[in-house]
This record gives sequence, C-alpha cells and structure tokens, in this order.
Amino acid sequence: MQKMLISAVAAALFAGSAVAATVGKPAPDFTLTDVNGKPVKLADFKGKHVVLEWHNPACPFVVKHYDSNNMQALQNKYEAKDTVWLTINSTNPEHKDFMANDKLKGYLSDKKAAPDAYATDADGKVGQAYAAKTTPHMYVINPAGTLVYAGAIDDKRGTKLDEVKTAKNFVVAALEESRAGKPISTPSTTPYGCSVKYK
Repeated sequence: MQKMLISAVAAALFAGSAVAATVGKPAPDFTLTDVNGKPVKLADFKGKHVVLEWHNPACPFVVKHYDSNNMQALQNKYEAKDTVWLTINSTNPEHKDFMANDKLKGYLSDKKAAPDAYATDADGKVGQAYAAKTTPHMYVINPAGTLVYAGAIDDKRGTKLDEVKTAKNFVVAALEESRAGKPISTPSTTPYGCSVKYK
C-alpha cells in the first residue's frame, strides 16, 4: 500500500512538472477571463513578446511600483514596441485582498495602468502552473513562445518608491536582449513581494 502511495505521489509530481513553467522551455498555454469578461489566451500572442505580471493591489510591493508609476511606464513603453503585457491576479475570492472586477477596473483607471489585459485566476491554476510566488512576480516570453525570464522585476527588494530610480530592471534587460536576438544575461532571479493569496 505504501509503495502504491509513493508511486501515485511520484506520478502526480511528474505530471505536474510536465506542464510547469521552466525558463528555456515553451511557456504553458492558458486561457483566462479579463475584468471585462473577455477571454485572454496566451497562444493568441505567439509571434510577439509577452510579459506576465502577477498582481495584488493591496500588496505594498505592488503599491511601490504603481505609486511610483514604474509599472505603468513599462506597460506603455513596451506596448509601443509591439509587446503584449498581461497582468494576472490569482487572489482567492475568499481572501480579504480579493477585489471584484468592477473594483479592479476602478483601480486600473485610477492608477492609469495600461496592460493589454488584466485577467483573474481565481482558482490559481495558471499561477501554480507558472509557480508564481509573489506579487509582483514577472515573466517574459519570446515570440517563439519560450519562457526566457522568470523572477523579480528588479534588484531593489524594498517598498520605498524612490528605489525604482536606481534599480536594475530585470524585465527590461530580458526584453531588450531578446528583442536584439541576444542571450538573456539574467534568465531567472528570486522574486520578491507579498505571497500570492492562493485558494
């Protein structure tokens, strides 16, 4: 019985690892619904760079990047460079940080945020497929659909707004190197922020 249990656990772990996001491998496809009720399918953006940003408006680390206008500036900058920016919220609907779509739309408007889509992942399946641990947790996918960066947005791991001025931005570096056809100098880093509030 114990051997059967161990085998079942091993099989489950193997099956999970087959779809888990890994830098250098194809990014797991997904379909989510955005705050306007429209489907967001990763496969639809093949041929373009895609940034995934895990988000929770209540997180102080997210507040830092939005109150400093850092995240919005990046969204706008790379939209102009034909890059798709998808913001994903995997907060459990029963958690105090959860916000309904109408409130999220108000938040996005207030912050002048400019992702191509803001999608909700209430059951956490997409977040878990990408092993998203924090808000923010950032990913860069190249036009071939390969995950080329996963980790922190930058190297300043605090919550002070002025830190963004002197930070080394890993997402920017990955996008610029990928766009230039160069190897990614830092393909992965340890993310920082608040834990994702999974179901």
